[in-house]
Amino acid sequence: MSRIPLLLRSSPATGAGSSYGGLPVQYLSSSAEVSDSDSLAEAVFVKCSDKRKGKGIMRQSDPALDAQIPRLENGHSRTAHSEATLQRRKPGKIKGPSYQSIFDATLFDSIEGHMESGLEPRFTGGGVDTAIEGMDHISSEGPSSSGCSNPESSTDNDDESAEDLKLNDKSIHTEPADNSPYAQVRASVAPADDTSLSINTPRMWILSLLFAILGSSTNLFFSLRYPSVSITPVIALLLVHPLGLLWDGALKCEDDPAEIFVNGNLQSRIDIAVDSGNHRRVSQDESQQSLLSPRFSESYGKLAPNPWKRRLRLWLAQGRWNQKEHCCVYVSSNVSFGFAFATDVIVEQTQFYHQQLGITYQVLLTISTQVLGYALAGITRRFLVRPSGMIWPGTLISTAMFSTLHNQENKPADGWRISRSRFFLWVFLGSVGFYFLPGLLFPALSYFSVITWFAPKNVVIANLFGVTSGLGLFPLTFDWSQITYTGSPLVVPFWAALNIMGGLVFVMWLLAPIMYYLNILYSAYMPILSAAVFDNTGNVYDVSRILTKDFLFDEEAYHKYSRVFLPITYVLSYALQFAALAALMTHTACWHGRDIWRQWKHSLEEIRNSDKVSYEALPVSSGNRFSTPVSRRRANTNASEPGLDNLMAVEDVHNRLMRRYDDVPISWYLLTGVAMTAIGMFVVEYFPIHLPWYGLLLALSICTVLFIPIGIVMAIANQQSSLYLICQLICGVVFPGRPVANMVFVTYGYITSTQGLKFSSDLKLGHYMKIPPRILFYLQLSATVISSMTQIGVLNWMLANIPGICTPDAINGFNCPIARVHFNGSILWGVVGPQRFFGPGALYRPLVWAFLIGALAPIVLWYIARNKRKSVLRYVNLPVMFGSLSWIPPATGLNFSVWFVVCWLFNEVLRKRKPAWWRKYTMTLSAALDSGVAVGVVVIFFGILYPGWMKGFKWWGTEVYKQGCDWQACSYKEVAPGQTFGPKNW
Repeated sequence: MSRIPLLLRSSPATGAGSSYGGLPVQYLSSSAEVSDSDSLAEAVFVKCSDKRKGKGIMRQSDPALDAQIPRLENGHSRTAHSEATLQRRKPGKIKGPSYQSIFDATLFDSIEGHMESGLEPRFTGGGVDTAIEGMDHISSEGPSSSGCSNPESSTDNDDESAEDLKLNDKSIHTEPADNSPYAQVRASVAPADDTSLSINTPRMWILSLLFAILGSSTNLFFSLRYPSVSITPVIALLLVHPLGLLWDGALKCEDDPAEIFVNGNLQSRIDIAVDSGNHRRVSQDESQQSLLSPRFSESYGKLAPNPWKRRLRLWLAQGRWNQKEHCCVYVSSNVSFGFAFATDVIVEQTQFYHQQLGITYQVLLTISTQVLGYALAGITRRFLVRPSGMIWPGTLISTAMFSTLHNQENKPADGWRISRSRFFLWVFLGSVGFYFLPGLLFPALSYFSVITWFAPKNVVIANLFGVTSGLGLFPLTFDWSQITYTGSPLVVPFWAALNIMGGLVFVMWLLAPIMYYLNILYSAYMPILSAAVFDNTGNVYDVSRILTKDFLFDEEAYHKYSRVFLPITYVLSYALQFAALAALMTHTACWHGRDIWRQWKHSLEEIRNSDKVSYEALPVSSGNRFSTPVSRRRANTNASEPGLDNLMAVEDVHNRLMRRYDDVPISWYLLTGVAMTAIGMFVVEYFPIHLPWYGLLLALSICTVLFIPIGIVMAIANQQSSLYLICQLICGVVFPGRPVANMVFVTYGYITSTQGLKFSSDLKLGHYMKIPPRILFYLQLSATVISSMTQIGVLNWMLANIPGICTPDAINGFNCPIARVHFNGSILWGVVGPQRFFGPGALYRPLVWAFLIGALAPIVLWYIARNKRKSVLRYVNLPVMFGSLSWIPPATGLNFSVWFVVCWLFNEVLRKRKPAWWRKYTMTLSAALDSGVAVGVVVIFFGILYPGWMKGFKWWGTEVYKQGCDWQACSYKEVAPGQTFGPKNW
């Protein structure tokens, strides 16, 4: 007796089914002993396969289609391999009425209309395509008396199924003709859509919002600390998977009704009612009553459960945990895990400018800045999401992870057989335990400036080998949070790390000390590296002395006090940012300009011809009556990927499959943008921001005009151009002397763009994973608003309860390093203004030459290497080299040097010597170490330090690194008492 998956194939143009066009019917019985079920299965099979028979086995089978057919085994969605092996299984003996026959009859009614045409409803005049989820939960035996338990599939095989049956047909293509033309997309994303999967379930929403709250609050908490640690969405991707499986294990029962899902939404349940020995189909409401009736309970020998408890359990247990729900949780984490930039503005206003504006201002500012980018992302979907040329490389890692986790693969990797989940658990526990050493008991392991310990008062040694105010020439630390301060080194390509390290060596390790010891720009009177700015006595600049009571610039007080002076690494950091901004434009134009121009033209053509898209059938293969409609502009999947001379595909299989779902009207995004803009205008006009309403519109105009070009570059080359510096400069010129206005201007201009790109990336991920757009819209919006509210609450708690927060004496390093850097920027561009820094005769006027250098250098490299495909110069990426070092300050040389060493060991040495191990465990290792450190910091702070249990705990390992000039940030030259340095003329 064999029991195999039965596919009702419809037109591949529809995008329905688990293949590109199939509606899955899971494990219909073909047993001769069950006549009702067998006759129905045979009837369905005959109708859909042109009366091809053979013991229930499909004779005409496409191995590529079979490779994408999801199979439900014990309720978990899986994807078969390219040559699917389907095992024959014995059905259990049936007691009482036939569950299978009743269910088959219901199934036949559900899909009868689709079998007649073989097309999706939108090609047949409307209707809804349905998919059945949870068929394996209909047990062949009656419900057990043991209560709720997971079903177990039979492992017995018939004599005739001693070997697996391999379905293969060489005459059919192995992939759709309109598959993605990009090799990396084809390798990571299946050209299929399993419509039987649940999406819009309580499990998905609860886990999504739970991770949005936990991740956003945790990252906001750590953002005010140095060294910081970031909880990345990859951690959520890994942690939520066992929770989803646990949810199913706790709430699913084997006698649960089968569920019908349409586009991810539960439409109805199919229960089996027993009435005087006659089995019949019942509605959901009737089945609820029938299943709880005394007659039903007596028939199966157990007491009826509590009605409301059962309804609650069934509501919570909708569907099965699968990769689409997993993707939704990841998307909610992705839009919420990054701390809101507006919270930095609030910290600067309350802690540095001493401006208290209340909770209403905080909420409106945060939500409006976080959500405005979503409107831009939705409006530009035709340019940045739908075209196949917009691949968004960062999303492909996630799609590969979803496939790996839900396929439950555990292949040996260079002799290692431990599963990813177990590997993650052991590394996570080890990371939590070990962090008690550098994070609490032996902090000298974190600030491991061992060379300076032998000469703590030597300024030169502290400058070169220090790790807090030095250049970090001795790359060694035992604190993972120090290593990952600029991001995990395990997920960065080695060629990119090599570019970054090259910039660090040349600019920070060679140029910076030369300029410092030559006292260029009076830098020797300040620490060589610091996140602060200084006055002409070498002390930290007191901005309150040059502001009026209304927080406006007081020029007279400025001249009486001092110029603003920058440490040499701060000067070079600004020069690198100027060069990176210009280099990104010319580098992109030289290496990607033709791609961008062609994609722009094709996107515009797609908009003009959106109502004229037609499909044509491919030639019908012998023995196969179904054809594969594709766009008239079919992608060429024979090439590894299109080059500059290849035509970019306008539409591929993923775009076609997504057409089955209702799209989000553009009016939804427009209304969202208008509402958030109105809130923003209220914020800047009602509260003392000193930014007029037209200033807000100017910030949004800058973002809107540059969003598509920046988004195309990001989608093609994975390089993001920051608008942070542009917004600071423009606001400083248009609205001089207004520091708070400068911060808010930058927030609306820069963060709207950054959030928009993040939303666009998630829309592309949903595009690849076939998430209905409207579900994604509600999910992203809800997660963003809830995470924003959460961060406001956590921030206010921290400001009120952490002693000395945002000061050098703050407990456990909560000195707000990122907020201080942004505060210094508001002084430079908002208070003093670009004119006094870079105008004629200004001290830092030479920095403007960095724009010219950054613009010309990529052109020179491109001209030399454009025809030399094996030249090492083709791997030199100046935007990456210049832009990455903008982390300095507050990052130090140690954060980059150790980061590079770890990246080299894993992504160069280990990747070449142990490639299987590297592919299987590297990303899991990064996630485990990151999450372990994060948990360790929380446990140490809230469990030990905050209650005061370690008060007075001191020994050599807690004090040695604080004794010298590295910790005290000594300058090479000292200013005599009563004297000043700097130019005499203003």
